[in-house]
Amino acid sequence: MLDQKVETLLNVAKYGNFTKAAAEMSLTQPAVSHHIKQLEQELGVTIFSRKRGELSLTEYGKIVVEYATRMNSLNERLLEVLSDKENSVRRLRIGVTHTAESNLIAEVIARYGNENPNIIITIITESIKNLYAMLENYEIDFAIVEGGSGNERINSLLLDTDYLVCACANENPISRQALVTIDDLRKQRLILRLPKSGTINLFVSSLESINRSIDEFNVFLEVDNIDTIKTLIRKDLGVSILPKSACMDEVRKQKMTVLPIENLSMARETNLIYLKDFSHVSLLRDITKLYAKISKNLK
Repeated sequence: MLDQKVETLLNVAKYGNFTKAAAEMSLTQPAVSHHIKQLEQELGVTIFSRKRGELSLTEYGKIVVEYATRMNSLNERLLEVLSDKENSVRRLRIGVTHTAESNLIAEVIARYGNENPNIIITIITESIKNLYAMLENYEIDFAIVEGGSGNERINSLLLDTDYLVCACANENPISRQALVTIDDLRKQRLILRLPKSGTINLFVSSLESINRSIDEFNVFLEVDNIDTIKTLIRKDLGVSILPKSACMDEVRKQKMTVLPIENLSMARETNLIYLKDFSHVSLLRDITKLYAKISKNLK
């Protein structure tokens, strides 16, 4: 159903090369060039800039590719929906951040799938930035992220309120305290998420609000994967700053200790976000109710 010229455009943008795009599509290089020229004539803009043998998107081209990506995603979803309709099933693509993936979100989604056997669910783990882009391009149905959205095309449902804590091994002497102070943390070897993560951004901004700096701490290791961080903590190789919800399974099993940090208020929302034209909002409400039920039973 989608014009082949759109597919050609996306492949050229992906590879940055007419010849590679032609090989991918089993077309000749002149045919690919003709498709791009036709699109440029139809739209009245130059899509690609050709300088010194290098191909790059113009500012107009970036806009064209953005919308072409959405068109392609919608086309793929249309074909899926028609096929699923025939087989009486429905597909859900759910995006989650690395942090959300590490708490009870996966369990809630799995239980929802068990209660609705006609639904096939795909969980995609990505950064918040990429999830917003995927949502706007219709590559996912909704996402579960930390924080809110200022995007007017996106609605949100509050799923939970979480806060950051100090996570440490049960063998660590600070585990016997009711809370940890900034000075306590300065004496510890910290294993933290990568600098661009939402967790670290919140920690850093909270420190700055009381005129302290991340540079005061002994951050000896940065790891993107939360499960890896928790494994290292359990082995008493360092302490970390993590969302409490991401640690609750270990805390319940007495494999780890979490402590509040004195003078730092690091609360944040976990939201379920979706485009305003999403037509199955009742499904989202069912998931939020199931989340509330399961999380209540775990407390």
